[in-house]
Amino acid sequence: MAKNNNFLSGDHWDLLKIRRIFKKVNKLAPAMRKLSDEELKAKTGEFKERIVKGESLDHLLPEAYAVAREADLRVLGMFPHDNQVMGAIGLNYGNIVELKTGEGKTLVATMALYLNALPGKGAILVTTNEYLADRDGKEMSQVYNWLGLTYATGFSSDGEKLSVKQKQKIYNSDIVYSTSGALGFDYLIDNMAQDQKDKYMRPFNYCIVDEADSVLLDMAITPLVIAGLPKVKSNYIGVADEFIYFLSEDDYEFNEEHNNVWLTEAGVKKAEDFFTIDNLFDGNHTELVRSIDLALKAHYLFEKEDSYVVAPSGDVDLLDKENGRVLPGMKLQAGQHQAIEMKEQLKLSDDQQAMASITYQSLFRMFKKLSGMTGTGYSAKDEFFKIYGTKVVRIWN
Repeated sequence: MAKNNNFLSGDHWDLLKIRRIFKKVNKLAPAMRKLSDEELKAKTGEFKERIVKGESLDHLLPEAYAVAREADLRVLGMFPHDNQVMGAIGLNYGNIVELKTGEGKTLVATMALYLNALPGKGAILVTTNEYLADRDGKEMSQVYNWLGLTYATGFSSDGEKLSVKQKQKIYNSDIVYSTSGALGFDYLIDNMAQDQKDKYMRPFNYCIVDEADSVLLDMAITPLVIAGLPKVKSNYIGVADEFIYFLSEDDYEFNEEHNNVWLTEAGVKKAEDFFTIDNLFDGNHTELVRSIDLALKAHYLFEKEDSYVVAPSGDVDLLDKENGRVLPGMKLQAGQHQAIEMKEQLKLSDDQQAMASITYQSLFRMFKKLSGMTGTGYSAKDEFFKIYGTKVVRIWN
């Protein structure tokens, strides 16, 4: 009789392990229900002592989850159901957990964050936008504070610029709710600090990424850039853009594989005639060559409504190639953004020098343990494993 390969898949064994641990959590529920509020709160101190003595988080998990589950009920009036607890178990083991829409991912995170914050090294939950981080963090922090852990939101909800001392307090908290952008820029600024007293971040310990496919995959190679002083604008931006309109199809070539475009011999001759120079590439016209190259790319590689949109404010907003979402605040470097603005006949913004940069992929791979939640991650399980070494576990009844 043939074996059922599906039954023996890695997914099966992952779920078997999760269900086995879940049964232990469930078995402890009646004992936790009998504890007084003070006795339940005292469990946090007890767990910390046991960790100091060498007990692992994995060994502590069933009891810690049972405590957090009961605290969710007493503080929020919500008792995590079976799938939520199993999802939280998957999170502790550094998995991307796929849950059905409406399963209540916000509550799922409380158990994993509570356990992983106990060693005092920090646990961070990252969401896609400030509204969700602020809303969910304020609600769930009631549980963390009740259990004796400190909580902070990773940004100012009113847009106020935070001081170094304020950020030090935030990142020294046991649990932080933030956004991918806020976390990334804080990391860059922290690494640019010249003096130890101006630094505020601890080594990255544990992170849960909500909407993991959006943040970890769609935005994986999106660079976060801190720009410094503006560069001097090229005098050739406008005239190079004008030159492009005189080109015919024989004057330039594409390489679709490398997403590049350049002038042919005929195009170079046309440029030399247009700008009345003898040799475009004799080394005396590097700024002009650069400006022509940027203008070519602006016209033939960056299509409006595909690569970017023009906002009502007159700004050029880039689009995410994977999903078409606007990438607010993102700008192309080295004059390319200004070349597109010139193509669209817009006011030119400053082309600023990049002082520090990191991609989301590099940022999140720094965490000692990385996990995530999503409603649609299973189809991208190979990509998650290839980039981050994380499994995708689907929690279904």
